[in-house]
Amino acid sequence: MNALTLLKQDHGNLDELFRRFEHARPDDAAEAARVRDLIVEHLSRHSAIEEQVFYPAVLARFAERPGEDAFPVLEGLEEHHIAKWTLNELEKMAPGHERFRPKMKVLIEQTRHHVREEEDELFVQVREAFTVEELNNLGERMETLEPIMPTRPHPRIPDTAPLNLLIGLPLAVLDGAVSAGKEAVGRLVHNGGR
Repeated sequence: MNALTLLKQDHGNLDELFRRFEHARPDDAAEAARVRDLIVEHLSRHSAIEEQVFYPAVLARFAERPGEDAFPVLEGLEEHHIAKWTLNELEKMAPGHERFRPKMKVLIEQTRHHVREEEDELFVQVREAFTVEELNNLGERMETLEPIMPTRPHPRIPDTAPLNLLIGLPLAVLDGAVSAGKEAVGRLVHNGGR
């Protein structure tokens, strides 16, 4: 699949989760927690695939092209950084906390802004800089790696190569273990310890 198509699909899936959160009843803490966990997982994985595969490829290509402006990629990295800190806070916050819904609203607004800029500005530059075949190859690589990307925010971890690549896989394994542990505890609590 084309890299831009893959990212647009991710953007659409995230927006569906955002709408699900926005339409949930404010007093339904269980649903807020479920949707929050899905947003944390999907947005963390999406940011990681962009930071570890897409953005480095784009920056490398832009470096080869005189006059190409890397600012949209660098701005995207900064927006990811802020989103990861917010996700990290949301992940630890009880859905009933008075700041939970406002914090989620800010994350949603910032992410939608990031997506608009990425799709309207950066993707236009990328289409001009890459051939369709190159975008398809990049997309296939992203599809292959996406399942093993971290599923939790790690705001203190570098977001550029080479450290993000070296640390990313072990973090993804750790994230999987944390998720499995949370699910096991949730089943125990739900089933009354049976």
